[in-house]
Formats: sequence, structure tokens, C-alpha cells
Amino acid sequence: MYDSNKFKFLFLTVFLLIVFSGFSQNNSKFKVVLDAGHGGKDFGTIHHGYVEKKIVLNVTLLVGKLLEKHNDIQVVYTRKTDVFIELKERANIANRADANLFVSIHCNGVNNYEPYGTETFVMGLTRNATNLEVAKKENSVITLESDYKVKYAGFDPNNPLTLTGLKLIQEENLDQSISLASKIQDNFTNNLGRKNRGVKQAPIWVLDATVMPGILVELGFVSNKKEGEYLNSDKGQEELAKAIAEGILKYKKEYYGTGSSVTEDDKPSKPSTETLPKEQPKVIAETPKPKSEVPVAVKEEPKVEVKEPAVQTGVVFKVQISASGKLLDLVPQNFNGLSPISMLKENGLIKYFFAEETSYEQAKRNLQEAKSKGYESAFIVAFQNGKKISIQEALKK
Repeated sequence: MYDSNKFKFLFLTVFLLIVFSGFSQNNSKFKVVLDAGHGGKDFGTIHHGYVEKKIVLNVTLLVGKLLEKHNDIQVVYTRKTDVFIELKERANIANRADANLFVSIHCNGVNNYEPYGTETFVMGLTRNATNLEVAKKENSVITLESDYKVKYAGFDPNNPLTLTGLKLIQEENLDQSISLASKIQDNFTNNLGRKNRGVKQAPIWVLDATVMPGILVELGFVSNKKEGEYLNSDKGQEELAKAIAEGILKYKKEYYGTGSSVTEDDKPSKPSTETLPKEQPKVIAETPKPKSEVPVAVKEEPKVEVKEPAVQTGVVFKVQISASGKLLDLVPQNFNGLSPISMLKENGLIKYFFAEETSYEQAKRNLQEAKSKGYESAFIVAFQNGKKISIQEALKK
């Protein structure tokens, strides 16, 4: 009897270990939500017979197929067919999945047929007219929902600045969103020779409503006939999908310590020869210009030396006011009178911070001061012994 009970106990123990091990491994997967923009009754932008909803669905499914080859990645789709998904439900899908990343894929289209190139958006408030036009276009799908005035109370799709989001968790995710966007833009430019229109901020509802790092990729302009032809081609869609998947894998490796790349067999044999005239500006994450920004001439000589920030002891809070490729002297006149200013070079960007406090309450007051100076997308960042940590973790210290 004793031996029998002992055997049963051992069997049960081994069984539970296997079950919980499998459960743990499943939960440890890196989750990516892929969102093919528009769909169903919402065609997106249409020019020269090229339809946005069809192009972005094809590219999204190709991205997912590449990512699903990796056993440690789980892909969640907001749509896999030509169906209309409400904007709010797209965000709900990502939040319910407790995803690590949200990637929304779109195409640009304007009445002027000259513009071309790729750009990627992260969440942020901006007064830039061009960025606001993109935000209005991507938010306009809301009006196709019968009860949108109830669901999105207080938000006017034609005035994106009525978006009052940028909650704490989104603010913490902004850096990671910029990092992912920069990697994808790099791939578009360096691997495919596409024109780089940069990484930009705009008040896009679906990015504000998701609680993980998120980006909205504009693959190019279907309104430009030559670029539209490329976007609509099998070759173009495969190349763009591989560039996006590779960016996601690089991001995963950087932030989660594991990851790999798209295999050589998956990569295009050579960059497309169908690209428009090459114009490859450096990737710059655009941050909204302060309302009262003082024009500053950036001197070529002498060059500003990027100094590593001094390692702080314990937990401190800083206010990040911008992230860009521009190197500026850390003087008040370059930052609307804010002082002291520090900077950190990270992920190919130079990030500028205002003040440094051990008190979170004082940091919040500093944040309001920065916003009053025109830096409306500023947010608080926590450091411990010189390394970034989450705000939640810092407040537990």
C-alpha cells in the first residue's frame, strides 16, 4: 500500500511538473499583434486601381508567416480576411492578448501624386500639419461605426488633438516604440533602397488605446503611380514584409535577450531595382516642435561631444523632452529656457532630459513645467544606478 501511494505521488508530481512547464513555456512566448489596416467596407486609400486594404492584408499575412517560423513567437492578427474591424476592437484584441508589440500596417495616399517613401508613426501629440493629416486619415475609420459618438466620446477624428491619452504606461513605451520604428525604417532604406520619410509622432487613436509598445507603418504612397505599382506587386509585398519581420526580430533580441533573424532563404536575393530615385536621409525620430521653439543654428564646428551621463546612485526621475538625431549644446536657449538638460545616446538616437529628482512628485511638477514650455509629449523616465527601469518598479524602491 505504501509503495502504491508513493508511486501515485511520484506520478502526480511528474505530471504536474510537465503541465506547468508546458504552461510556462507557452506563456513565455513573445507576442506580436499584427494589424492590417482598414478592411471590409473600409477600403482605405485608393489610387490608380491600387487598394490599400488589399495591399496591407497581404503584407501583414506575409509578416506573420515569417514570424511564425520562430517557435518562441506567437502572432495574433486583428484580421486575416477582408472584414471590417472597429478601431476600438483592434486595440481590445492587442490588450486582451497581453501582447509585447502592436504593429499596424497601412499605405499612404494623397491628392498630390508626387510624394513617395516609407514612414512609421509612434504615439504623440504634435502641431505638425502633415502628421496631423495622417492622424486624421487613420482615425477617420471611426466614423464608419454606427455608434462612434458614444464609443469615442470626447474624441473628434477631425481634430486629433482632442485625444487626451498618453497615459503613464504609454509614455514608458514610447522609447521602445521609437526603437522598433527606427529598425524597420532602417531596413526599408538600407535593404530595399526605399525613400526614408522618418519616424514621426502623431495622435493616432489605436496607438493610444493599446498598452504596449506600438507603431503604425506606412509602406508607401499608392497615390504615386510607380510606388503604388511596387506596393501592389508580389515582389514588393514580400520585400516589405521581410523588412518589417526583421525589424521585429531585432527588437526582440535587443529587449528580450533572445531572438534571431529572418533566414537567408527568406531574404530577398537583392534589393528591388524598381525603386524610385534614391533618397536616403538618416532615420530621425521626429518629436513635436515646441510651440515657442527658439530657432538655433547648429554649428558644424566645433562638433558637440556626446558624453556618457554620470552614473546616478539609487533611483532618480528625469523628464524626457525629445529624441532625435540632432546633436545640440546643452544650454537653456536650445531648450526653451529649461535647465538643467542631460542627454543619452541610445538606439541611434540622442535623447534629451530635463532635470533629475529623487522625488516622483517633484518629477511630475517638472513634467508640467516642460509641457508648459511647449514639450507636450514629454514624459517621465526612471533610472537606477544609471540604467532605465519602469516607473512602477522605481516607485516600489
